[in-house]
Amino acid sequence: MKLKNIFPVVLCILVGFFMGTFMLKQYRTDTDVVSLTGENLYFLQAGVYSSEESMKESMKNTPYYIYTKENNMYYSYIGITKNKKNLKTLQDFYKSIGYDIYIREIFISDVAFLTVLEQYDNLLLETTDTKVIRSIENQVLSKYEELMINDKD
Repeated sequence: MKLKNIFPVVLCILVGFFMGTFMLKQYRTDTDVVSLTGENLYFLQAGVYSSEESMKESMKNTPYYIYTKENNMYYSYIGITKNKKNLKTLQDFYKSIGYDIYIREIFISDVAFLTVLEQYDNLLLETTDTKVIRSIENQVLSKYEELMINDKD
């Protein structure tokens, strides 16, 4: 092989190597890592409504609640927990004050919210006082709204 043919071949290999390295570095820095860690949480659903106005009217006597809009329906929630014992406590509490509760399991992967929820669940395990239960759930809903709903906007 002649020297004249070797130089372009080596040059093409070097250019290809550097371009490949550059592209690989761009790929690694611009991609987000998808995490499959998370947990199914129990959401205490107070109702499903076809309009925001009807939901607000129905929930006007509820001190604190959150809602989401899915498939043109408004889902209102008055509690969240990941502990089955707390779920039973919350169901009994809300039924005693006149709410019909439906349980929805929703997968949440936000580590910050899961950590906060675990702390509140531990507090909830230690109490039977209805004022404390309501206060804890209001705080949980507030944190969910702060960390999950408002971050989407």
